[in-house]
Amino acid sequence: MDKMTLNYPHVPLRGTLDVPGDKSISHRAVMFGGIAKGRTTVSGFLPGEDCLRTIECFRLLGAEISRDGTDLVIDSPGIGSWKEPEDILYTGNSGTTTRLMLGILAGSGVHSVLAGDESIAHRPMKRVTGPLRQMGADIRGREGAQYTPISVLGGPLQPIDYEMPVASAQVKSAILFAAMRADGTSVIREKEVSRDHTERMMRNFGMEVGTDNGVITLQGGQDLVPAHVDVPGDISSAAFFLAAGAMVADSDVVLRNVGLNPTRTGMIDVLEEMGADFTVDETDSDDSELRGTVTMRSSELKAVEIGGDLIPRLIDEIPIIALLATQASGTTVIRDAEELRVKETDRIAAVAEELNKLGADITPTEDGMIINGPTKLSGAVLDSRGDHRIGMMAAVASLVTDGPLELQGPGCIAISYPEFFGHLESLRGE
Repeated sequence: MDKMTLNYPHVPLRGTLDVPGDKSISHRAVMFGGIAKGRTTVSGFLPGEDCLRTIECFRLLGAEISRDGTDLVIDSPGIGSWKEPEDILYTGNSGTTTRLMLGILAGSGVHSVLAGDESIAHRPMKRVTGPLRQMGADIRGREGAQYTPISVLGGPLQPIDYEMPVASAQVKSAILFAAMRADGTSVIREKEVSRDHTERMMRNFGMEVGTDNGVITLQGGQDLVPAHVDVPGDISSAAFFLAAGAMVADSDVVLRNVGLNPTRTGMIDVLEEMGADFTVDETDSDDSELRGTVTMRSSELKAVEIGGDLIPRLIDEIPIIALLATQASGTTVIRDAEELRVKETDRIAAVAEELNKLGADITPTEDGMIINGPTKLSGAVLDSRGDHRIGMMAAVASLVTDGPLELQGPGCIAISYPEFFGHLESLRGE
């Protein structure tokens, strides 16, 4: 799908949705299931393009993976018995697959090559390959393994004591996966705590991992026990409909089974500070991930300042928060978000440029943006730039624009939310 025209009259959004499974957790469920010897089962899996790339990588390594909708059965010989892949491990547009696989493959006994699409080929990998090389990993690639394609010759690894220069769950997780195979105890020190799905899932698969005020300790050589993973709904996907419910007059949107991991709920904190009218009802929780129902009603929004240790807890939600800020009273300031410069696109520049086409008043800064609101938005031609979160932001913006909005490249939304437009239409009563 090259483009689509969105021309939504300003009708209330009403209804109940089950948002798709958490992308981060879905990736990791396949990864741990592929590393562990035996049968792992997964429910609530996100069948988005990125997560399907992870499945294909593990199939090439020798795991048998069957999928029935959002249910997976993973039968793996275990990382010690993987076969050498006969083809390149192609990761598509998935930075999570690419970076975490580097850590996993570093301690395996196989030789493999990782490569992705054009976007991945320009995303920095040295933040991962650097510490992995310190652990003794044999990794080679373009510009000193800064960019894909990257070759990994799996072998013995040494433990590491590593201080994270930036808050990044991908980098942390890649090191933890390598540390699982290292001969000794590794320590990772975070300045700001990033999402902790990897640590939680390690425990779910029978491992012991220490976490204390941003210091993570892991003894290498522990055996994984196959497990069942019940994936909650993705709060990063839910964020787009929470924003829509807050901005569109007379709306009442109920989102069920939303993951409420404390390292991911920065969006909830921002909505509260903006004065949004919503409730959160925690339901049940398994041993690893909290979940619940979030109900959002149309709201009078006010500007906020966002920065510091809140940023890692909402880094993926900043595009939709920027749209919210265009409808809030006052000046919203987002800072300390320079990590957005190296996402699927330069999201700081992309968000500002695309929303300003609609009439928004956004000034990009080196590490964020300044947004003056409220502003009246009018239809225009927006480009997703191949970034699923920019695409969904644009689609939600069409709900509050006067006149049609043409979205170029909407197909990328399937990376994380294949049912997005169907869910949008259901809330509009169509």
